[in-house]
Amino acid sequence: MAELKKTQAADGSVPQNVDAVTGELLKTVADWEGKFKGAFNIRSNGGCIGRQSSENIKIESKTDNPGLDIKIAPGTKGERVFIPACVTQPGYDDLVYNDFFVGEGADVVIVAGCGIHTTTGEPARHSGIHRFFLEKGARVLYEEKHIGTGAVETEKDIDPQTEAFLEEGAYLEMDTSQLGGVSHTDRHTRAKLGKDATLVIKERLLTDRDETAKTDFEVELNGEGSGVNLMSRSVARGDSHQAYRSVIIGNARCSGHSECDAIIAENGKVDASPELRANDGDAALIHEAAIGKIAGEQIMKLRTLGLTEQEAEQAIINGFLK
Repeated sequence: MAELKKTQAADGSVPQNVDAVTGELLKTVADWEGKFKGAFNIRSNGGCIGRQSSENIKIESKTDNPGLDIKIAPGTKGERVFIPACVTQPGYDDLVYNDFFVGEGADVVIVAGCGIHTTTGEPARHSGIHRFFLEKGARVLYEEKHIGTGAVETEKDIDPQTEAFLEEGAYLEMDTSQLGGVSHTDRHTRAKLGKDATLVIKERLLTDRDETAKTDFEVELNGEGSGVNLMSRSVARGDSHQAYRSVIIGNARCSGHSECDAIIAENGKVDASPELRANDGDAALIHEAAIGKIAGEQIMKLRTLGLTEQEAEQAIINGFLK
C-alpha cells in the first residue's frame, strides 16, 4: 500500500457545519439526521467537528494520544452516546484511541462506526483502537458500521482493534458490520471476562473485487459462570479473500460458542479457523463453521417471483447479512 500522510489534529469542542459528503457517511454509519440526541463526538479527518456531553456521560480529549475518554456514570440508564469517525481527505491516515469507562449498573448504547470517502487515487485509512472497561453489572450495546465510498480503485482501509474487560455480571454486546467498499480490514478483538460476565459479538462482513478482510477474536473466560457467543456472517464476492480466526479460552466453569457462516460468490475465498482451549473440566466450549455457495434452488425460487438472477442473488445476500 502507498505511504499515507501521518496527520494528527487536536480535538476541539466547538461544533462546526457538517459538509454533504461527511453528512452522508454519518447517516450511513451512525443514523445521523442533522443532529444527535444525547452525548456525541464527531471526528472528521482527525479533528473534532462537534461534541456534547450529558449529565451522566462525559466525553473528554485524551492528553497523551489522539482520542477520547468516555466516562459513563454508575446507574446511567437508557442513554446513547455517538462517536462516529469520517475520513474524506485524500492520503489521510487517521489513528484514534477511545476508552470507555462504564460505571456499575449502567445500561447504555454506544454508536460508533467509520466511513471513508475518496475521489482520487490517494489511499486513506482509519485505525480505531477502543478499550471497554465495564464495572460490576454494567450493560452495553455497542453498534459499529464501516463503509468505503467514492473512487472504487482507491484504497480505503479500516483497521479496528478492540479490548474489553468485563467485571462481575457485566454484559457487552457488539453488533458490527462492514457494508462494503473497504479495501482492507484487519479486525482484532481481545476480551477478558470475570464472574458471570457475558460477551456477545455479532459480525457481518461484505467483500468484493480484490478486497481482503481478516477477523481475529480471542476471549478469556476467567470467571465462574462467564460466557461468550461469537457469531460471524460474511459474503466474499469477486476475487476477495476473508480469513476468520477465533480462540476461546475457558479457565473456569464457563460456556463458549463460536460460529462462522460464509457465502462465496464468483471467485471469493474464505478461511475459517475456530480454536477452543479448555483449561477447566467444567468449561463447555463449542465451535461451528460453514462455508458454501448460494443454493441454486434459492435463486430459482426468487426468479419465479419475477427477480433477475442478479437481483435474486442480492436479495439472498441482503437477508443473510441482516
